[in-house]
Amino acid sequence: MKKLIYIIVFGLAVLVVLGGFRSSKSASDFDVDSFAELPTQVGGRIKPLDSVARNTLLILSGRQKVVTAEGTELSPIEWFMDLTMRPELADTYPIFKIEFPDDLGLAGLAKEGELYYSFNDLLPYADELRSLHADINPEPKKRSPYENQISDINQGLMRYHRVMHSLHPIGGPERLDRLPEEYVSYIATIGPGMAELRKQQAGEEYDAALLNRFIAFADDYLKLSQTAHLRVVPPPPPVDPMEDWKNIGLELLDVMRGDPLSPYVTSYATLTKAYRSGDTETFNSEVSELRQRFIADFPDDIGRVHYERVFNNFQPFYISMQLYVLIFLVACISWLRWPEELSRAAFWILVLAFAIHTFGLISRMYIQGRPPVTNLYSSAVFVGWGAVLLGTFIEKFYKNGVGAAMASLVGFCTLIVAHHLAMSGDTLEMMRAVLDSNFWLATHVVIITFGYSAMFFAGTLALFFLVLGVFSKRFDNNAARSLGSMVYGITAFATLFSLVGTILGGIWADQSWGRFWGWDPKENGALMIVVMGAIYLHARWGGIFRERGLMSLAICGNIITAWSWFGTNLLGVGLHSYGFTDSGFYWLVIFWLSQLAFIAIAFIPWRFWRSEFGQANYRKARKRILIAAEEL
Repeated sequence: MKKLIYIIVFGLAVLVVLGGFRSSKSASDFDVDSFAELPTQVGGRIKPLDSVARNTLLILSGRQKVVTAEGTELSPIEWFMDLTMRPELADTYPIFKIEFPDDLGLAGLAKEGELYYSFNDLLPYADELRSLHADINPEPKKRSPYENQISDINQGLMRYHRVMHSLHPIGGPERLDRLPEEYVSYIATIGPGMAELRKQQAGEEYDAALLNRFIAFADDYLKLSQTAHLRVVPPPPPVDPMEDWKNIGLELLDVMRGDPLSPYVTSYATLTKAYRSGDTETFNSEVSELRQRFIADFPDDIGRVHYERVFNNFQPFYISMQLYVLIFLVACISWLRWPEELSRAAFWILVLAFAIHTFGLISRMYIQGRPPVTNLYSSAVFVGWGAVLLGTFIEKFYKNGVGAAMASLVGFCTLIVAHHLAMSGDTLEMMRAVLDSNFWLATHVVIITFGYSAMFFAGTLALFFLVLGVFSKRFDNNAARSLGSMVYGITAFATLFSLVGTILGGIWADQSWGRFWGWDPKENGALMIVVMGAIYLHARWGGIFRERGLMSLAICGNIITAWSWFGTNLLGVGLHSYGFTDSGFYWLVIFWLSQLAFIAIAFIPWRFWRSEFGQANYRKARKRILIAAEEL
């Protein structure tokens, strides 16, 4: 029986992990994988086109896939290829997510049961949408949900248009079919066109048709330089590849100054023509040539680009989330049946999930070249990682499934938070100025974020204490002491790390801004965590509170930590307001209310606690009352 249990549990874990290694190879004859790995510069960093496609879809659709009207499912890069090279087809794909289409007041737009709409669906309402957008509150923080939806749709349409024209000039299908020939014609026109322009300026006779053709090219490419979202033309070697890249429009304009046209531009033109005509041989050959050219120009950077695409396909945090769910279920079942076998299985799956979570964290550090915490998204990933690390140690020592269950719960919840934070776009963005220091990112930020992990983990253990105390008859005094010791140890750890992290933050502030402390909201939040931890420790050491009161204080730590982590950013003020997200306020309030509800549960009279621990305390309380009554 033991062997069968292990086979079933570990078999499920293996299936989850193998799901991350499933082949992402396209069924198309086009070399989609190599195209996905072509580099571009967006947001100040070099990344593969695969990342651009995924991030764009997340912003527009809230998911990383496209389901066509015919039911065909496209990967992000397949959608991106259609968007940039066959836009007339991409315009039919339902990718714009509209939560409440009926509220827009656009007659005929809303379809019953539909949340996703295509560009062609929205095109007839373009003027109305622009008009509605002009009337919304210019301050994002003061907009209503209706105004936010109008803003999101308009910004989405703008991004869609800019990404669409990242690889070619603005124009219809006929123009895209002859891009290579257009560039040849343009280069041939530059010399004569400039000559005719000088004649016009000198008041001499000139060829008006030739001049107008040259000016038309210039106007088109000027518009493209202002529209194209991606910078796909790297600087010529041997300069630093992190120097500003050019979009195709800028590169075409620079040819007027006598610069040679970059082969990257002509290659993308050839790719577009080949993809549209179904010429797989030319397309695949050109993709290979583009990649080899980048390797030859910047041999030290292709490895990072390739690794990022592999990382995107593997999705380690998604796999970790699934494993955390499995761990939690296995740990819960272990309290009902087969405790030794299932708790051990939960521990080893937790180790596996932690290893994959760690792999994802280290991968992000390698890709970005930064320590693990750089923005709100990465802080959520790190908070979960820290909690799982602590839970692994707890489970190793106590071997009762509690550490595994609570670690998996915190790990899953924080990765869910990270998933929703990723909806804003690239989570590997360039540093905010306030964070642009690898030394302090690796000391102050990491240490204080680890304090968040410990505080949340202690609070989660306290929640578990109350749930078992009120509802489980098996929860006795020994279990209560054991769980109470866990909460105490983790809270002491959290207080120490929060204190050290806060002091290091003050030193950083002194070096950066010339003052150790300025009562900034983020600084106040960090201090509140330290004070909360100190209150808990003094209440325990001084015997001021017993189990129920101590658990309530630990849960208060969840409220304070959530405020320091997210709430201070929601204020949108202060030197640390680099992660503002107004959509988080609603969920933050829900979280606070849930924690207050648990604190209220803690003070339910002992006689209503079903556990042996609760009933024992009830008997003690009655005995004290009877003794006091006799004395009176």
